Amino acid sequence: MADLDAARHAKASLRTELAGRDGVQAVGISHTGDGYGVRVNLRTEADRDGVPSSVEGVPVDVRVSGRITAGG
Repeated sequence: MADLDAARHAKASLRTELAGRDGVQAVGISHTGDGYGVRVNLRTEADRDGVPSSVEGVPVDVRVSGRITAGG
């Protein structure tokens, strides 16, 4: 279980680690049943390679969301 502050710190670290990687659509915080985690949205399943399952003890949830674009 991670508290919100730990999840925020892990999110910042993972965002830096994944910066510029093709296929990473978003990095955010997610609520788990007993605390918080980091959520990574990817374009395709193939983009999952190298995304850790946890950062600084905070769980990482990976979702394949496809391409995210601004609505208009």
